Amino acid sequence: MLTLKLALRNLIGAGTRTWLNVLVTSLSFVLIIFMSGMYRGLIEYAMRIMIATEIGGGEYWHPLYDPEDPLSIDDAHGLLPPGIAAQVAQGRAMPVLVIQGSMYPNGRMMPTLIKGIPPGQQVVDLPTGDLALPRTDRVVPVFIGTGMAQSTRLQLGDRFTLRWMDAEGTYDAVEAEVVTIVDMENFKVDRGQVWIPLARLQQMAAMADEATYAVVSRETDLLLDTGSWLARSVKHLLQDIVQMVQADQAYAKSMYGMLIGLAALGIFNSQVLSIFRRQKEIGTLMALGMTRSRLVGLFTLEGGLHSLLALILAAVYGGPLLYLAASRGIPLPYEGADIGFVMAKRLFPVYSVGLLVGTTALVAGIVTLVSYLPARKIAQLKPTEALRGRVI
Repeated sequence: MLTLKLALRNLIGAGTRTWLNVLVTSLSFVLIIFMSGMYRGLIEYAMRIMIATEIGGGEYWHPLYDPEDPLSIDDAHGLLPPGIAAQVAQGRAMPVLVIQGSMYPNGRMMPTLIKGIPPGQQVVDLPTGDLALPRTDRVVPVFIGTGMAQSTRLQLGDRFTLRWMDAEGTYDAVEAEVVTIVDMENFKVDRGQVWIPLARLQQMAAMADEATYAVVSRETDLLLDTGSWLARSVKHLLQDIVQMVQADQAYAKSMYGMLIGLAALGIFNSQVLSIFRRQKEIGTLMALGMTRSRLVGLFTLEGGLHSLLALILAAVYGGPLLYLAASRGIPLPYEGADIGFVMAKRLFPVYSVGLLVGTTALVAGIVTLVSYLPARKIAQLKPTEALRGRVI
């Protein structure tokens, strides 16, 4: 108890120097938690949206299909293997056919991917219901995302010409009508593509009962035997997002290091200066019977109290700020499609108990350690030398 009282008295007696160190350390707490929460919120949102709108519980790919290679699309179609076809028949998987084509909105030509999807599917969160509405004409119903609508300047009910090449190498065209425009939040199922009924596209492309890939529902496990088709797990399909965030986290970790380094350097210098200026006090305490180990503990405790005060200060001003960011989100000045990453228009940081506890333990541990290092000099000091004010 005496050591604690002395440590508190010394901290308060240091005045401005103490509070500057506490402020810098508290900023380290708040900024590390905030930046870590932003990265966690970013990756959790991207994964959630991609699972909901695109990959479900995993996918089966035609052996020639490569979504990163447009040249593979023309040949990447075929009949579903029996096991996958059985899952489709049970409603636990959804086939998708992809072909390349061109669209002519308002007299302009734009290359596009034409994707066929079952109108009644319940596997992914895409608005396919309007594709099943009965029609009395040969116009193809189409749904597009808001990004595609913006780039093509199409509105609900607009019609345009859709042109493609079928499996026999014959070009054909048909009139299409926009029946649904929705903000799908995932540019990978929005930009540069239109969605039409699967059966209609199979007929148009002369690819009866064929598909390019199939999406499994989130409640269904991938088959072990998929024939010649390739099974792609959720982890495999999300690895690009994880790798991108991990690559950027190297920058974040360097920032964490700088913040912690500033806090640690300030406290280290403060402790060195404190020991230098208080040598007579140290000698008096040693002459009165205080052991060297207790003196080292005293100065180490002062450093630990720096981190405790910083934690309290961070909770006072940082707590409301972090809560406000997590509840209202942070508006982003650009869209995910501009940088090739799925992200929301407002980013909501996610803070976990592990993040809060881990950050607190890390910063407090480093601050306490740098307080102990200069305090070790006390063990080499004799009481008579300290009373004479000899420099350590």
